[in-house]
Amino acid sequence: MSAAPLLVTERLELWQPQGADVQHMMAIVAHPETARYLGPTPSAADSFTRFQRNAGSWLLYGYGGFMIRMKGKPEVIGNCGIFHSWRGLGEDFDDMPEAGWIIAHDHVGQGLAQEAMEAAYRWFDCTHGPCRSVCMIDPANAPSIRLAGKLGFTPLRETELGGEPIALFERLPG
Repeated sequence: MSAAPLLVTERLELWQPQGADVQHMMAIVAHPETARYLGPTPSAADSFTRFQRNAGSWLLYGYGGFMIRMKGKPEVIGNCGIFHSWRGLGEDFDDMPEAGWIIAHDHVGQGLAQEAMEAAYRWFDCTHGPCRSVCMIDPANAPSIRLAGKLGFTPLRETELGGEPIALFERLPG
């Protein structure tokens, strides 16, 4: 198991999730502007399970999602990173490092998700070695699809998750 570092970028600080962070993320994903691309409206239990999945990846695999705040500020503004997941989407997606990013509605459009994900991938590639990773995005979420492209993801296929359409992407090492 790897200890998660504190990653610091030009504008951001990223850290391993702590129990106190769950309420902040639940509030972020509950906002309609943030939730619109996250699938069916999650219950509090669903949000907690999502948080645990991301945090638990650190214990089981030595990597996972990071919490994000503006440098020097206490407010959690999102999470991002590479975590290990199994979603029942097939051999080309399950049991793989999965990238994900969620930024609070009032911080989108500033390049923060890209800055955070680039830092997370630098750490991941250095610590775990470059490897294939995947991500899933609502097909209507054009900004996240553009970001996936900037991060090196290419389309894999489209499918459904929970009865909702979802686009799957892969990022090859190199």
